[in-house]
Amino acid sequence: MKFLLNMNLPRQLGKRLTEAGHPSRHVGDLGMACADDLEIVEEARRSEETILTHDLDYGHLLAFEGARHPSVVIFRLRNTHPLRLFTRLMTAMTDVEGPLTEGAIVVFEEGRLRIRPLPIVLTGK
Repeated sequence: MKFLLNMNLPRQLGKRLTEAGHPSRHVGDLGMACADDLEIVEEARRSEETILTHDLDYGHLLAFEGARHPSVVIFRLRNTHPLRLFTRLMTAMTDVEGPLTEGAIVVFEEGRLRIRPLPIVLTGK
């Protein structure tokens, strides 16, 4: 699985993921430090990468777009040390790899993991 790290995540996380066999790029290293969310989504889609972020906007963007890809992992954790983020993701990899490959939004919260398959169908009343 390949990852694209948003600006709000440490580059060290990407280095750890790459060392563990998950090629990872950081948007800051791609000249996309000021890119908007849609540009990052398009880059991840083009490169078949899963976006890693703290930003809830990606989930909303994909829901309104009705898209299946790219998948997004959202970290909603107090401790954002690169080793902590890496450990949480690697510990849950057997649970999240299939859904992320198929298309999903995965949210890591304190003591909780949520997986929501894409596309997200919005219904109006």
